Amino acid sequence: MTNFLMKLFIKDYKNIGNFRVRERYGTFASVVGIVSNIILFIIKIIVGILFNSIAITADAINNLTDSSSSVITLIGFKISGKPADEEHPYGHARMEYISGLIVAFIILVLGFQLVISSINKIVKPEDTLFRMISIWVLVISIFIKLWQSLFYRKIGKKIKSTTLLATSIDSRNDILSTSSILIAIFITKLTGFNLDGYMGAIVAIFILISGIKLVKDTINPLLGTAPSKEFVENIYKKILSYDGILGLHDLTVHNYGETKCFASVHCEVPAEQDIMVSHDIIDNIERDFLKDKGIHLVIHLDPIITNDKKTNTLKKQVEAICEQLSPGISMHDFRVVWGMSHSNLIFDVVTPFDFDLNDEELISIICEKIYDINPNFYAVITIDHDYVPNNG
Repeated sequence: MTNFLMKLFIKDYKNIGNFRVRERYGTFASVVGIVSNIILFIIKIIVGILFNSIAITADAINNLTDSSSSVITLIGFKISGKPADEEHPYGHARMEYISGLIVAFIILVLGFQLVISSINKIVKPEDTLFRMISIWVLVISIFIKLWQSLFYRKIGKKIKSTTLLATSIDSRNDILSTSSILIAIFITKLTGFNLDGYMGAIVAIFILISGIKLVKDTINPLLGTAPSKEFVENIYKKILSYDGILGLHDLTVHNYGETKCFASVHCEVPAEQDIMVSHDIIDNIERDFLKDKGIHLVIHLDPIITNDKKTNTLKKQVEAICEQLSPGISMHDFRVVWGMSHSNLIFDVVTPFDFDLNDEELISIICEKIYDINPNFYAVITIDHDYVPNNG
């Protein structure tokens, strides 16, 4: 069903790498959400008012917030699709996250209001009229929300949209809350105990939980999250596949929306290799990354001395020290300034963010072990923190 709708309404639907096609996916999903949730809201609000049910009314309001969320998501996708300009040289793609954050705050406010209304209904209960139409409305709503959840999840995964994936979870939560109301109807009819206010409170809590989760999901990419381990490993694997690249380090990745990825990295090349050859290799890598992966990659070239046996032997000793301390750390950019009275060993050490030792402790331990090799060796160490351990 979803595939048929995508083919029918989304032009060039297979080309999801194109930001215009991605915008069409977002627009289509938003319009579907607006229409389906407004229909559910109208049906439920009528039933809720006619039969004096705060739970069904709360569920109706929840559908209205879902519809409002889709409107804001639609606006967000439209703005995020705008090209770069002088004020926003990296484009407007992060507007998608901001629209999701606005949706989250709306959900939180309405959820809080429904909690208050439900508490009032619990404190001052009123008789609720239950009819078969109430049951049928809730059953139909569950099936529509199930379809919505699967629909949003499929498109969200396809275009890697955190907003649509969060909306899918919200629809799934709606299934649980509507099912709770349906169960409450049967319990009330069997026992005579009015659970309407309690079910309204449960629905409101589901709304609040969804809002809190959505806040987290949208704030994280705005703050800047680390790329996935698989993403980083693929970058390392691809760069190291080029002849003339000895190693790499100091990878940084910045995302300005799902289709705008910028990265920088230091690549080690033989110092004795012609600089024009090394530069040509770097140019090819940058060009291939943009063409094959859509990543705007900038590479800093680090020349490494490979034909000095004395330096290479000392380098292996320092690498062994790092390996003994922890397999999760590595070393790069090793060089030696040889002197008459003493020699300076200059290098960087890469550690994971959650390493047991702080930077000062680690530097002190390595310096002591290098001193044990030769008291005339002085270490000048810079600590780096990498996305993935042991990539040096």
